[in-house]
Amino acid sequence: MTVDHFATRSRAPLPLADRAANLVGSVIDSSTSLLAAQTHDIVRFAMGSPADEAVPLAEFRQIADQVIDHSSMTYGATEGEPVLLKALVEYLAGTSDPTDEERITITAGGMQGLDLACKIFVNAGDLVIVESPTYTNGSATALSYGAQLLEAPIDENGLIVEALPDLVAAAGRTPKAIYTIPNFQNPSGTTLSLPRRHQLLELAHEWNSVIIDDDPYGLLRFEGEDLPSLQALSPGDPLLFSVRTFSKILAPGLRVGWVDTDPALRQLVINAKQAMDTSTNVPAQHIVAEFIRRGGLDNHLAGLRTEYKRRKDSMQESLRRNLGDRVTTTDPEGGFFLWLTLQGQDAQISTRKLFETALAEGVAFIPGPALSASGKFDDALRLCFASTTPERAEEGVIRLRRAMDLERAGLKGGVNA
Repeated sequence: MTVDHFATRSRAPLPLADRAANLVGSVIDSSTSLLAAQTHDIVRFAMGSPADEAVPLAEFRQIADQVIDHSSMTYGATEGEPVLLKALVEYLAGTSDPTDEERITITAGGMQGLDLACKIFVNAGDLVIVESPTYTNGSATALSYGAQLLEAPIDENGLIVEALPDLVAAAGRTPKAIYTIPNFQNPSGTTLSLPRRHQLLELAHEWNSVIIDDDPYGLLRFEGEDLPSLQALSPGDPLLFSVRTFSKILAPGLRVGWVDTDPALRQLVINAKQAMDTSTNVPAQHIVAEFIRRGGLDNHLAGLRTEYKRRKDSMQESLRRNLGDRVTTTDPEGGFFLWLTLQGQDAQISTRKLFETALAEGVAFIPGPALSASGKFDDALRLCFASTTPERAEEGVIRLRRAMDLERAGLKGGVNA
């Protein structure tokens, strides 16, 4: 038979695994490719990425010249390079999230940490509580392991923990895991209050549920008072699986993060990671370790906090000036995001449709349904204030207003704003 014969014969369906149907992908990540394909000018409020100018590139180049050699170009220890583990523990000792070296495993960014958590704890059919709205890359990871998601509402104080018992009772079973972003939540920017942190820990122990504590933004508080981490409130708690990353505080392209777990779980985490990638990028680990060792991280974070507060305040003022009471927004004390909800007649606009119009007008955001496992929040959207200068953000908000005007005019019985 010829190759052509095999190419043209009818084929049976591919023998996909059952889990393939749950690999839903990410609207957030897909926006990177979508925006790269555009040929006109776009103000980019979509990706939750640090500003280009916020990456300490000159320092990285200098450090790379000194630390990258043959020893950093081979395989590394799966748990992480000793120099990074040491530097990280020493740095965190002065924060609200202190830890010990035997608790840490270095990961390829925060997403690998979430995958490890679900790989270790979630069976097909298990119930997993997720915030609504939430970072749907996290909920998609749970789905990829066959989880059934239970969406729980949030308010200005984060996850409404007091609503969980009734939601669980209605579901008829307790959750295997609770996925939460406690600080400057993605996408809402809200922070889980101290009473709710205590209550969440109590419920987790009542149900024997693992808390997947995803905190990429905790070191980016620019106003208000630091709250103790879940790990600090419940030291040594085996039901806490904490996920951290350098992606938001240094650079996402480094792909360096860490998980903080019960030491008794660490070997299992290592085993699970060895089935993925053997070790996290070794040269990147050495660059991060040396940056911390030199004392650069404190000054870097101080600069980020000042600048991100300026950018948040500026974006909120621009929204007030250009859109007034047509929208409401959250008021985060740190992190990257504003959650914007359309009001009045504008609330009839689908933000999924608005996204297309806005892209044509030259501004990109993430529509609300992309941040809900069940596609809720079609009257809301996420804006990233961190990656855009105030001057550029003003132009983006003007373009957003134009897009809203076009969509509003198209509503049945609508009038131009």
